[in-house]
Amino acid sequence: MTLSKEIQKGESKTLELKEFLPKNESIAKTVIAFSNTSGGKLVVGVNDNREITGIDDNELFEMQDKIASIISDSCSPGILPEIYSVNIENKLLLVIEIGRGNLKPYFLKSQGKAQGTYIRIGATNRLADTDVIAELERQRRHFSYDEEICYDVTFDQLNINPLIKRFEGIGKSLNKEKLKNLRLVKSDNGTDYPTNALMILLGEFPHCTVKCARFKGTTMDVFIDKKEYSGDLFSILENTQNFVLNHVNLKAEIEGLYRKETYEIPEVALREVLVNAVIHRDYVKQGRDIKVGVYDDIVNVVSPGSLPHNITIEDIFNGRSETRNRVLANTFKELGLIEQWGSGINRIINACKQYGLEVPKIEEQNDFFNVEIMRPKAESSNTNSTQLTVTNYDRLRPITTDYDRLRPITTD
Repeated sequence: MTLSKEIQKGESKTLELKEFLPKNESIAKTVIAFSNTSGGKLVVGVNDNREITGIDDNELFEMQDKIASIISDSCSPGILPEIYSVNIENKLLLVIEIGRGNLKPYFLKSQGKAQGTYIRIGATNRLADTDVIAELERQRRHFSYDEEICYDVTFDQLNINPLIKRFEGIGKSLNKEKLKNLRLVKSDNGTDYPTNALMILLGEFPHCTVKCARFKGTTMDVFIDKKEYSGDLFSILENTQNFVLNHVNLKAEIEGLYRKETYEIPEVALREVLVNAVIHRDYVKQGRDIKVGVYDDIVNVVSPGSLPHNITIEDIFNGRSETRNRVLANTFKELGLIEQWGSGINRIINACKQYGLEVPKIEEQNDFFNVEIMRPKAESSNTNSTQLTVTNYDRLRPITTDYDRLRPITTD
């Protein structure tokens, strides 16, 4: 994509636009945020309306030297930017391009790691908390949260029957050696402990839940049904899928002498969306859960956590695979619940197209991931189900952050 087209799309996870050169600390924060996330470009010479105003070419070299000094003096570990100019519409733009760093976390020298680490969320720079800093350090070591040992319980205290049954169901055995090979169990000082992945799979963490609701109409004003599912991850997936299928329509087709009934949305797409949600969600931050909403026009799945910091939404549409929870993903692959790395998004889109549905909306919004499968038509507003107002519900979603909008409001 050309720089001109990037500018017209507006600010994003990988692009920041400024009409004039920002203050020293503002430049450093943006450079750090890009380095800690997916890389990006800071473009100087574009106003808030995405109009190219340009910079004074007599000041170009002075500005380049100033930016290089700011980054060198303010950022730790060292960051090597590309600083160059681009001529668009006979106007000169200054571009500071930052690659994704390998020495995370990057931070402001003056404030230190704990108070000076920034990441890119949407089109803004956010101060990283201790959980995010720990995640950045794991990324530097090529280590994932679900690989870490959970010392809260020993392995012998856990009931792993739900996992054993899943393996037996596909004709495979599961013993301690296999669990260790899958990195679900690790030993420390002669004691076997579960990793976070095993705790997640067994539903031992309180935030490993999915909240489902069937709303009347296309808003959250009134809902008809709601459920909250916990327990082992496989039961959660099955219960969630059944909840959705119970609240969408069946369509019937005559094939020869027989009547064939199918759901109005493709089960393969729904399954893929739900599997992706539980595998790729951010389990580090507690107090958040996956939310599934069935409306008259869409089925909406919201999963906490933006994309991993080294990948963009464009990457996943191009088939790139990057897994936040490597042990979970590998276990699902072992069980045949993942067919091929990087193929899920295209499978969702193609399945919906084959059903004659609109292309599903798949997007990263701030610090959550949102998928909307379009239903073929609005249902009748007549229903015999009991209607309950949202105020009576035990907070399907709190109203404190953008994440908790079950149907996020999109902005350009």
